[in-house]
Amino acid sequence: MAHIPWQKSSFSASTTGNECVEVAPAHGAVLLRESDEPSLVIETTHGSLAALIRAVKVQVV
Repeated sequence: MAHIPWQKSSFSASTTGNECVEVAPAHGAVLLRESDEPSLVIETTHGSLAALIRAVKVQVV
């Protein structure tokens, strides 16, 4: 299996108990996973992920 360059938010500490969503590029798509469940990976498009982030930001404000 090829190495996937997972990226964790800079707001997430690197200690146990601070799990978060990680992202990685994938041939024109985006992979998402929860760091405490790394075998479960979701693939989505850049546009869909951007729409999700915009919707979450609106709900948080």
